[in-house]
Amino acid sequence: MLSMVAGTPRLPLPSTSLSLKMANKEFDVVVIGAGPGGYIAAIRAAQLGFSVACVEKWTNPAGKMVLGGTCLNVGCIPSKALLASSEEFEKVGHHLADHGITTSDVKIDIAKMLTRKQGIVDKMTGGIEYLFKKNKITWLKGHGKIIAKNDAGYQIDVTGAENESVNAKNIIIATGSKARHLPGMPVDNQLISDNEGALSFDTVPKKLGVIGAGVIGLELGSVWRRLGAEVTVLEAMPEFLAAADAGVAKEAAKQFKKQGLDINVGVKVGEVKTGKDNVTVEYTDNAGNAKTLVVDRLIVSVGRVPNTDDLGLGNIGLATDERGFIPVDDHCATKLPNVYAIGDVVRGPMLAHKAEDEGVLVAEVIAGQKPHIDYNCIPWVIYTSPEIAWVGKTEQQLKAEGREFKPGQFPFAANGRALGMGSSDGFVKVLADAKTDEILGVHVIGLNASDLIAEAVVAMEFKAASEDIGRICHPHPSLSEVMREAALDVEKRALNK
Repeated sequence: MLSMVAGTPRLPLPSTSLSLKMANKEFDVVVIGAGPGGYIAAIRAAQLGFSVACVEKWTNPAGKMVLGGTCLNVGCIPSKALLASSEEFEKVGHHLADHGITTSDVKIDIAKMLTRKQGIVDKMTGGIEYLFKKNKITWLKGHGKIIAKNDAGYQIDVTGAENESVNAKNIIIATGSKARHLPGMPVDNQLISDNEGALSFDTVPKKLGVIGAGVIGLELGSVWRRLGAEVTVLEAMPEFLAAADAGVAKEAAKQFKKQGLDINVGVKVGEVKTGKDNVTVEYTDNAGNAKTLVVDRLIVSVGRVPNTDDLGLGNIGLATDERGFIPVDDHCATKLPNVYAIGDVVRGPMLAHKAEDEGVLVAEVIAGQKPHIDYNCIPWVIYTSPEIAWVGKTEQQLKAEGREFKPGQFPFAANGRALGMGSSDGFVKVLADAKTDEILGVHVIGLNASDLIAEAVVAMEFKAASEDIGRICHPHPSLSEVMREAALDVEKRALNK
């Protein structure tokens, strides 16, 4: 275990208004936050032989304190449960006839769908609690606040059902993020909702407005569109899915329009007014025309902000940047000895799997190991239908860098497995260096893109060439064959094109 850096000056104790308590527990590592980054950091640290505690205050709708943070409780897991339910509903109502299966009078029980969603969440959060017990991790139930630096390390007060104070030789801050709210749009999670409220609508709105065409806005808009809502999406950016490869964004816009999502870009939202049972949105479209949108419910999905409030960072001389993020180096270390921060509270994409990798990295750094994360190999996924996933550079990024590349592309429409599954929209695109053939980026829009992208991540981590994927035998018939064909197409030798 690492010791405290010798000679570090002890900071003055904060005012008595903080109600300092005598610390009676000491841990090698205390993790603040039990979301994907936090709970994974705690488990890895415990595996490495450290005494570990994790602070978490999340309370579920039943009033029970649970682990898992935003992702497991009101983010990744429940949203994917609803996406799956809505996809099944749409399949029965609109696509089973293609298979010769006749149905009639198809109905959706929203209450039962939400109960299923919560059951999945409860199973997952309960699983983390089991893992904490298995790895002998102490769960400190409540809100954690760093009080002071002391001879034992750092003092952390935990305010909850049982107030307590602990000492930590190492701190890992993993408090995640929260939905960004806009002025003039008070979120009540009834008429105006953020991602949390949008996961729990008790009825399907006839007309739904979504402000923001990012990942969360598109996924939640897709859920309620499939269940019968007329969905209008208002996006301030002039380009749709600007972070994605331009070809993928163009294909996605075409598919979403075909499905019935009304996506408007370059929009400037003005006054938003709530009535008894509706919301009126005044906005200006990208041509400068004044428009009015009246909806039953409105989802505000305009990004997220780091949860760095009331952590007591100032008590130890640690400050956030102008956007609320905690500055860290390549190994997620802050400027203070033995204080680390990971996930949504630091630079980089706000992705659960990125936070998990950083949690493992920090635990191993504390143990004296030399781990590394290649942030260019962190995959992105949008769980719409079709799914969108990518890793590495886009065509527009490579052109801006002046790097010569060769593209290869293959459609799912020429894949037997995709045709058999009735989901043949989209394609795989592989971008490789023009001289060395090293894979620089892979972009997928289509069925199971979230799973297919993993092959590309492995290839890029090992600096593979497109030829390497092209020469590997892929099972037939399978969706993975599209990845191989796209890689072969880099040299214009796709076998089925």
